[in-house]
Amino acid sequence: MKLTAPSKKMILFIGVAALVMIAGGAVFYRSAKAFNFALGVILPSLLNILKVFLLERTANKILDMTDPKTGKAYIQFQYVLRFILTAAILAVAAVVPFIDVMGAVFGIFTLQISVLIVKSIKFPEEPAGVPADSSISTTAGNPDEVTDEPPEQ
Repeated sequence: MKLTAPSKKMILFIGVAALVMIAGGAVFYRSAKAFNFALGVILPSLLNILKVFLLERTANKILDMTDPKTGKAYIQFQYVLRFILTAAILAVAAVVPFIDVMGAVFGIFTLQISVLIVKSIKFPEEPAGVPADSSISTTAGNPDEVTDEPPEQ
């Protein structure tokens, strides 16, 4: 499956957020417990990467559906599936003694952190073959079409 640019950025920032949390846990614990914390962060972070793939697949599949009821049921099923997967990771962290539950709770938030970063930071996107500082006009003389240039005042 080909991922969109925002999904790739989300996966990147999930990894970055997980590494920052693991480093923070190492500084906080300063013992072998830091390894347990790191496992607690890594498992939900891997799940969050899986959830990005699931969201991407859901979005692509829903665009091909023609029946609104089928599409709505599919979206609801995917939502419940992601919720159950998250609950399962928390349950595993609570039961397995060498996985820190607090690390798992922090790890679950890597997805939300990556979404906030991707949505709040303006990343430069340039079309292939076009320098970043050039302005793109798609109107070809038609004032009713949309352009990337600001409106004249």
